[in-house]
Amino acid sequence: MAFPVDSLLAGKHIRDRRQALGMRQAELADVAGISPSYLNLIEHNRRKARGDVLERLARALGVEPSVLAEGAGGALVDDLRAAAAAMPQAGAELDRVEDFAGRFPGWAGALAALYGRAGQLERMVAALNDRITHDPHLSASLHELLSAVASVRSTSAILAETEDIDPEWRARFHRNLAGDSERLATGAEALVAYLDRAERAEDEGLATPQEEVEGWLARRGWQVEEVEDPEGRALLMAEVEALASATARRMGAAFVAQAAAEAALLPAAALEAALTLHGEDPGMVAQVAGVPVLMAMRRMALRPGSRAGLVTCDASGTLLFRKPVEGFALPRFGAACPLWPLFTALTRPMAPVAATVASAGRSARLFRALAFCESRLPMGFGGPELREAGMLILPVDSAPMGEAVLSLGTSCRICPRARCPARREPSIVAEME
Repeated sequence: MAFPVDSLLAGKHIRDRRQALGMRQAELADVAGISPSYLNLIEHNRRKARGDVLERLARALGVEPSVLAEGAGGALVDDLRAAAAAMPQAGAELDRVEDFAGRFPGWAGALAALYGRAGQLERMVAALNDRITHDPHLSASLHELLSAVASVRSTSAILAETEDIDPEWRARFHRNLAGDSERLATGAEALVAYLDRAERAEDEGLATPQEEVEGWLARRGWQVEEVEDPEGRALLMAEVEALASATARRMGAAFVAQAAAEAALLPAAALEAALTLHGEDPGMVAQVAGVPVLMAMRRMALRPGSRAGLVTCDASGTLLFRKPVEGFALPRFGAACPLWPLFTALTRPMAPVAATVASAGRSARLFRALAFCESRLPMGFGGPELREAGMLILPVDSAPMGEAVLSLGTSCRICPRARCPARREPSIVAEME
């Protein structure tokens, strides 16, 4: 069977494998049944090894054809294409991207790495902006620092501008200045330490209980398939008991209990069968399985190998759960553009909301956002209506035919979209469009 080859990088993989085996070019060409000159052109990325030629080369080298056709190069070419798409004004020669990656793999790797680093820094800026804007600890700490700075400035101005101060008052001002300076230094050190420990906040007891639970799930790759087995649930509970705070342990235990109950109603085998028949549509999965839509979303997002992100909230807009997906900036504390479909669903209980959205920044990507809101009456008609909305986030290559793409930023403060009609404040970063 012919094996499709989409990349000239196969030449480099063939050459590397041949040299690793200590084979001469003529020897490999003879075994594969091609001329040495043809093999030389393939290895130097001047010809593509297609169909049976690639299969014969793979057999001679003792590897699968896919290893030679793809290797690590497929992802490299994809990254180079994404970098070119992010900067169309550069006029990159997309028709020669494979040739570039094959001839200059070091430079191509460096370019792709820089592109990835730029995207990572954009996500870090968005996360820090969200934390600085909404984190109550940071807000209080910054207020304390500003208060100490104002006090030091005021005291220093009095001492500098007044020459005939009574010695007793001068000594008092000096004591105040020393105390405020100490308070300023201590507060600054604590704030810097807090920011430095952000990556391991759950281990330091600085994270919220929700962040602790989400951090635990992130370390597990967001997979809890063990809930379908009693021994697996015991293993999960042992991990939950190792969380730092008592509240996080209670929340983690509640999460495991919910996941186990939902796995019993929608086992992995039934979920995979529904996905095979109907694709990644939580409405159809819920319909064929006879379960609530939000349950179907959770099962889809937390199954092994899932590429989907998930975020849920209650009627107040407070985020209850966040499973991020690369390239889609989910806020941690407050509302932001990426949550528009989620909050739209919150206002329309039991009505599906679907939108194709484009993230902002150099690493802009397309996603399919599927949101749904469920309501319940735990105290009957005489009690409050409780709403919970969820949004499944699926990476896609294009929008459905005829559907407009919704452009989403992070927050107005750092959003580069110049012509957004919903902007609330000017951006502090350079405009990109």
